[in-house]
Amino acid sequence: MKRLTLTGSTTVITGAASGMGAEIARILSADGVHLALVDHNAEALETVAADLGGTTVTTHVVDLRDDDAVFAAADEITSTHPHVNALITCAGSSMLGNLDQLTMEEMRWLTDVNLWGTVSITKALLPTLRRERAAHITHLASIYALAAPAGRIPYALSKYAVRGFSEALRHELEGSSVTVGAIYPAGVRTGIILHGRYAAAIDPAVAARAAAAQAAMYHTEPADAAAQIVRATERRRARTMVGREARLVDVLVRVAPAAYWRVMRRPLREAVDTTTPIR
Repeated sequence: MKRLTLTGSTTVITGAASGMGAEIARILSADGVHLALVDHNAEALETVAADLGGTTVTTHVVDLRDDDAVFAAADEITSTHPHVNALITCAGSSMLGNLDQLTMEEMRWLTDVNLWGTVSITKALLPTLRRERAAHITHLASIYALAAPAGRIPYALSKYAVRGFSEALRHELEGSSVTVGAIYPAGVRTGIILHGRYAAAIDPAVAARAAAAQAAMYHTEPADAAAQIVRATERRRARTMVGREARLVDVLVRVAPAAYWRVMRRPLREAVDTTTPIR
């Protein structure tokens, strides 16, 4: 497959105000790529945009749970940027808690952000991407779209669904100018887990302990992950593992699809424990 040339065209990035999204924006801007940056955090988004130069950079403050706002932002992006040939969806959050601790509202909130926000922005921009001779959509899934741990049901549910959406859309668009890929990061040192949500039924101190235990297992720097995501987009890869842990888990679930949790349970014990009180 021919490599995608991003320089001189526009890439849309969701979740661009922090973490991997912000790092991707910095890499692409330095490479002469025009950018449309999307996030719900207006102040942080403007801070990221202010550090970029040399190309056209627009910011779009959008709550991805609001379909009307997403489609309006897509129209705004298209009117400003004549050639959009890449979409990278980094927006997402986390939710800690066991099923009996979580409410339906809490689980739906996370699904709205992680899954339906991804679906909405993709659907809104697909006609624009189709107009290009070559274009690529990159969806950030997760290691938890390969293996589902205890204590992360809403997150795993949403990311497995992003994986399914990405694969089905890739098959739908087969033979067209638009290709689709999914990224499976593991252990990236962003603030997603430390600043993520947890079930209201959980003691905040217990939730903080679990989040800190999970964050202590992260080893990949956001800038390194971003560079891999950019390469995967340029090469139009269908499937990319980011981080050593992701590659190991990918092999593990293939070898032991019904028993991988026996291996993962021990190292993740503290990270998924939301019931043991702090003494």
